[in-house]
Amino acid sequence: MMELFTLCFEFFKTGLFAVGGGLATLPFLTQMQQKYQWFTATDLANMIAVSESTPGPIGVNMATYVGYMTKGIGGGLTATLSLILPSLIVILIIARALDKYQKSPIIQNMFAFMRPAVTGLIAAAGMSVLKISLLTQGETFFSSLNWVAIALFAIFLALTQVKALKKIHPIAYIAVGAVVGVLLQM
Repeated sequence: MMELFTLCFEFFKTGLFAVGGGLATLPFLTQMQQKYQWFTATDLANMIAVSESTPGPIGVNMATYVGYMTKGIGGGLTATLSLILPSLIVILIIARALDKYQKSPIIQNMFAFMRPAVTGLIAAAGMSVLKISLLTQGETFFSSLNWVAIALFAIFLALTQVKALKKIHPIAYIAVGAVVGVLLQM
């Protein structure tokens, strides 16, 4: 029961402060991983991959995954509802306030100053993904680099810059990446 309460608290906090989308939850998930050991860094990387490639919001997918891995179906529901509850509350309050104060310069300035903070949170999440994806545990800097992952990253980055290939749907890239990942693990 205490672990469900902890899941609820941690994901409510994540939902309240992870402004900017699903990837903004990564710093919070990393902190949970270090504090509670509910999942490993490899599990986190797998969560990101699965959450990116499945329908639905990334943060919700990851909350459901962590909750389910920790306490089964009840944990999945608790973590998911705890993550979305702050957004629901805040949206209801903001909708009510915006309706009343929509043209206020204070409100306009508040949103203007939030943009850099959101950008910083997303950048931090991106750096976490790069660190998890491209680094391993090595004794030196060069031995800690995952050269296969770096090569795949460079190839996919280059492919997405080719004008003719920009028309390919991102799901195709995800599917090819999944197949390559499975083949390279054999």
